[in-house]
Amino acid sequence: MTLLEPPSQVDGVESGDGSSVTAARFAVSLTRAEAGERLSTEDAEALLAASGPQLDLLLKLAGEMRDAGLEASGRPGVITYSRKVFIPLTTLCRDRCHYCIFVDTPAQLLKMHKPTYMSAEQVLAVARQGAAMGCKEALLTLGDRPEDRWPEARAWLDEHGYTSTLDYVGAMARLITAETGLLAHLNPGVMSYDELRMLRPTAPSMGMMLETTSRRLFEEPGQVHFGSPDKDPDLRLRVIDDAGRAGIPFTTGILVAIGETLRDRAESLIALRDIQERHGGIQEVIVQNFRAKPRTAMQGAPDASVLEYVAAVAVARLVMGPHMRIQVPPNLSDPAEFDLLVRAGADDWGGVSPLTADHVNPERPWPHLDDLAAMTAALGFELRERLTAQPEFVRDAGTWIDPALHGAVAALADPESGLAAVHNAGSTVPDATASGADPRVSGVAAPRPHESILRSAAASTGIRRLAETAASDPLALEDAEWVALLGAAGADLDALTATADDVRRYTVGEAVSIVVNRNLTSSGLRHAPGSAEQGTFTVDEAAQIAADAWDLGATEICVQGRMPASESPEGYLALARTIKTASPGIHLHAYRPQDVWDLADRSGLSLEQALAAMRDAGVDTVPGTGVKVLSERVRGLVAPEDLEIDRWIEGITAAHRAGFGSTSVLFYGHVETAGERIAHLQRLRELQSAAKAWHAGGGFTEFVPIPLPGHGVALVEGRSALDEHRAMVAVSRLLLSGSIAHIQIPWTRVGRPAAAELLRAGGDDLGGTLLDGRVRPDAGVEQGLELPVKDAATIAARMFRPFRVRTTDYKEPAPRPARATP
Repeated sequence: MTLLEPPSQVDGVESGDGSSVTAARFAVSLTRAEAGERLSTEDAEALLAASGPQLDLLLKLAGEMRDAGLEASGRPGVITYSRKVFIPLTTLCRDRCHYCIFVDTPAQLLKMHKPTYMSAEQVLAVARQGAAMGCKEALLTLGDRPEDRWPEARAWLDEHGYTSTLDYVGAMARLITAETGLLAHLNPGVMSYDELRMLRPTAPSMGMMLETTSRRLFEEPGQVHFGSPDKDPDLRLRVIDDAGRAGIPFTTGILVAIGETLRDRAESLIALRDIQERHGGIQEVIVQNFRAKPRTAMQGAPDASVLEYVAAVAVARLVMGPHMRIQVPPNLSDPAEFDLLVRAGADDWGGVSPLTADHVNPERPWPHLDDLAAMTAALGFELRERLTAQPEFVRDAGTWIDPALHGAVAALADPESGLAAVHNAGSTVPDATASGADPRVSGVAAPRPHESILRSAAASTGIRRLAETAASDPLALEDAEWVALLGAAGADLDALTATADDVRRYTVGEAVSIVVNRNLTSSGLRHAPGSAEQGTFTVDEAAQIAADAWDLGATEICVQGRMPASESPEGYLALARTIKTASPGIHLHAYRPQDVWDLADRSGLSLEQALAAMRDAGVDTVPGTGVKVLSERVRGLVAPEDLEIDRWIEGITAAHRAGFGSTSVLFYGHVETAGERIAHLQRLRELQSAAKAWHAGGGFTEFVPIPLPGHGVALVEGRSALDEHRAMVAVSRLLLSGSIAHIQIPWTRVGRPAAAELLRAGGDDLGGTLLDGRVRPDAGVEQGLELPVKDAATIAARMFRPFRVRTTDYKEPAPRPARATP
């Protein structure tokens, strides 16, 4: 079939509002699109209804149009993204959208110990860490005009000297660029023409989703936008039009499957096309798929189907033309769907952060940038970094970028392509804006990043000031200052944990996560059947254990423990193969450095060969356990049977070099000193830096501070056990921020009530459910301790934090295939 031939099917397809789109109508519309004609609403509606062979034809044409546009733009075969930090300036809002979990009420903020607005110090702490990780964009997202609904917002603005939330947005945008060189992208919601002009000197680009032109969804009680004054479609179209008149590169788009019909979807795209033809200021159109979220009015609504979403991407391309950038958020689709999205004409992944969560979709983590580049390459495209403004607008800065920002943009842009220039991570652009910083924020005129905060720290060595310095730059503190933080008590400890929790909130986000797993102690494997010894099992029983764990919903089996000398070292590999054969979809998290060395030494293999054999046998990641503190003095006193420290470091380094991710731990509260704890954390940062140099997606996925059972020696005399744990978690969060993202709370060691408190001290993860299972439950090292998903969700709910079930590597679990029925 050629592109212009009508499909063989003749049946009509539903348009979503009860009408029928015929195959003939589709063929006519596709022919018009191929000829480059200006599509009508009827054309777009017909194309949106494509399925089967029609959809294949639609994708082919959309992909060809995208390729032609990239060729004309001078970057053939390039898909772009922006490396960003996400700054949720406030989660208060005057709207009540039925699918949103970003927004809080003042009462919820109070219960979560969350500020009304991020402070300037909190904003800078995130921006500086992002700059250190090579980010160039600071995305400021917030609710619409919260002071119009909430007296608490109005009081905060008055107290801090700002006339409005938008006034504060502009101040923070100027501050970020002046102090870090990052360019702000503003998403503050509905604005007037004058307000857009007021903010133009503070940011090279702005944005606001149109979502839909459907008035029914806005006016009808019970629909998604009812009761949300800023979701009036006419009002939002006016803002997008005003942004074009104001000369602002503007990001907008549609949200697919929130109750709109295909006709609504078509009208939305045509409306955006009409605005673009008037002003040319729309720099990219996002086509975003609806994903249902818990604790919302739409939590039971189905997600956008993949094929209707892909059709919407393709039609957006055909309506908007070859020179528009069509953006699809990569964290809202499964990687297996990327091929369809690219075939549909997408050419931009949007903003992706190596530091901060997607605070609007906290249950959907960003893909790692290395993984995104590899997946993009596998689809035949090159991933390139851009700035907040798309390259065409950067190259025509005289028209589209305010003169106050020309220096800041030029410092980060490649002058020929308009894409992001290659800078070393951590490079910043001092004094980048002619407009300077907001005079109401102290210390903003610093001639270099961090200087204002460091000056303040030098003037006051108090715990609060040290914590604020650490939040902004973990590398700025000396070891003695970290030791002082570990010793915080009373009000100082409260200040420390609050600061650490803010760092957690504004980097990894609010979600509390857990993996559904079970433990299996490999030292219990016996090849000879019939052993009555507690905790032992055979290879056949291991297969049954793996199948049972999968049936119970587990996505991970954690296997560790040195096998007895009486057992062949081949047992390590045989056990791995057995588990993966019995449950191919399960993630095998197996073998500490001590276990790997045992396999290597007794098999006559090198360390690298042993790791390769483990990979071939099915091991996916490795536990970074088997060490208490990275100190030979401590090992000799409390764990002489543990692997020597140098060999542990060599083992975990080899695993990282081989591409294995791992956990990391510290056992505390025994003979170690505060200085040895800090040295341990600093060494983990060094190991992580090395791991990321080999493979940016590898290294330590998490850090677990674990009180050593049976000890409980306090660093501070008279300080409670809970406060000892709070100090340890808070310092871990601050010192490891920007290096190891996740701080896991060992609920099995501290108990559930204390675990909840530690989640308020900088923790974000509860580890695993530790299912005992129905087959040889005694074979797990922590048998009898389970945290079912519903119990973990209850812990998060009582803290007013979202909850997510994760995989071992902190991704979304793949949908499970339906079990076949007889």
